[in-house]
Formats: sequence, C-alpha cells, structure tokens
Amino acid sequence: MKTLFSLSEVKEQIKKGKKLLLAGDESLLTQLPPGHWIAGTIPYFMTENGGLTTKNQLFVTELPAFIGDFNIKKYSESSVADVYNDAPENGFSVIIIPASSPTHFSFALNAPQYDNFATNQLIGWIAGVHVDEIGNKKPKVFNGEQNESIENGAIVMHVELPPTKYAELNIINIFTQGNGDIITFPEDSFSATEAVINGQTKNFAAYLTGKEIDTRLPLVADYCGAMINTSFQGVDTKESQVSFYAPVFKGIQYKIAAPVGDYISAFTRQLPKDESTQIFFSCNCILNYLYSELEGKKTGEVVGPITFGEIAYQLLNQTLAYLSIKDNQQS
Repeated sequence: MKTLFSLSEVKEQIKKGKKLLLAGDESLLTQLPPGHWIAGTIPYFMTENGGLTTKNQLFVTELPAFIGDFNIKKYSESSVADVYNDAPENGFSVIIIPASSPTHFSFALNAPQYDNFATNQLIGWIAGVHVDEIGNKKPKVFNGEQNESIENGAIVMHVELPPTKYAELNIINIFTQGNGDIITFPEDSFSATEAVINGQTKNFAAYLTGKEIDTRLPLVADYCGAMINTSFQGVDTKESQVSFYAPVFKGIQYKIAAPVGDYISAFTRQLPKDESTQIFFSCNCILNYLYSELEGKKTGEVVGPITFGEIAYQLLNQTLAYLSIKDNQQS
C-alpha cells in the first residue's frame, strides 16, 4: 500500500478528478492544481515502512469510489460550531485546523458544547510544521476546490456513504491514569497557575517540579470509561504557569498517566484485529512520535499523518484516532 507520493504524482491524481486528503510541507502543497482535495501542513508521517520525516513527498488518502455526495467547506472561528449540523447522516467529516490558531483554541474549548456534538463521525487533525520551525513558520490548511490556504479557520470535507456502508470512529490511547494524586482545575483553559491537588489548592508548576513529574506523560481523565489525555507543553516556574497542548476542563478529575514501558508493544496490543483493511484514515500525535522515537518504527499496519493534535469528535492529545468504513449487514 503506497501512501507517500511525489509532487508530480499527486498533480496527476488531482487532474484525474480523484478526491484526496493530503498532508505535506507547504512548499509542495502550494504547487498543487485546483481539485477535489483538502490538506494540512506537516512533515511527519507514519508510512507502510515506518515513521518518516520528509518535506519532499505528500501523504495521500484517496476517498473510495463508492462514496455518495461530498462537499468541501471552509469554516471560521465562529462558524465551525456548525460542523456537526452540516455533517451527513450516514457518512463522515474530515476536519483540518492550523495549530495555535484562534480556531484551534476555540474548537478545543467549545466543541463539546456544539449543537449535535458527536452525533456524526468527525475525524481530523491539527496541522503543524517541523518542530525546528515552531514560532517562525505558521501551519496552514488548504481548500483545493478554491485553491486557497488559510492560517486561521477550518477546512472540512463532508462525505456521504451509501446505505450499504457506515463509518465508525475509534481511538487508541496507550495511557491510563496512574496511582497518584487527584488533580482538578478552577477553569477551562490551555494553561494553569493553580490546581487543586487532593482537595488542596497549590501552585501547579511548583507541584510538578517538586514531585519531579515526567511531563512527557500526559494528564489523563476518565470520561465514562474513555481515557482522554491532556499533554503538557511547558512548565514555567519563574512565571508560575503550566501550559498544555489541549485544554483542561473545570471540575474534571485528572491524574498523571502511568508510565509506558514499550510504546510499540502497548500500541500493537490495542490495534483492531483483522480490521486494518477497513481503516480509511488515521492520525497519530507528534508527541508519541518524538517521545517514543517512532522514526523508522512501524505501528502495525496503521498509517497516516503525525499531527499536532488529533480530532475524534473533539481535540485529543497523544492518541491515535482512526476511522473505518464498514459494510452495513442490515442493508
């Protein structure tokens, strides 16, 4: 299964009218002709041969020929709240948002309050840049039909499936809650000065450094049995502030994740059995890629872009999200 293609190969696919989800460096994406495609910037990928960093190829996911109606839509920071209302009843939507944009932050904080939240299959990712370029280069997302790129907003491909098919969204999270303290926060935010530790309010940066917490391990919350991560971005003891890659939410009980000895083994154990051929799209987190040193290593047969955040209904961290297209046995 080939996933990475040269610029000229992708141009040919677009000219043939293929419907594509693309990921790659901005220098390549800006050279593509108009067509039925959406894209986000990123140079990191999980390929059929293992983890790879490259700015010379594009990662391609082609929509199957059996799909029904589809449309590409651009959303603003405010109108992205309509994403579930616009989704097809039987099908799925793929969303791409630039990292550190106002839309990224707004979606992360507010998605669970959107009208019809999680009633339709919404998968996607946060576009990024090479880690050496963070702060110097802005991530972008592309609408191929309009031949435009944006630094703030969201591009969504809504895809309808025939009655014989249905889409199923899942996540793989190798992290579980550790046995440590119960941590809550006073407000929804991407940063925290104070946290309530086992019922006592403390300076969170001082707590983390005093306990020598390994911040490569995320905070984990138990949402009715689903483990949801919030990853640490930085701990500034001078400013007494801790920043996160996704928001923490008021009143939710978090714990530091339990250590993971072998990422590949832990991940492989959770892979769906005999389902790899049904997986249409997946994405994995840049922090998993970096912390677990996935360059050159395979994570089963699952491939996709390595992202600055995964979207499975809402924003996730240090998780693999995947969407399968399955046969409807009742049709």
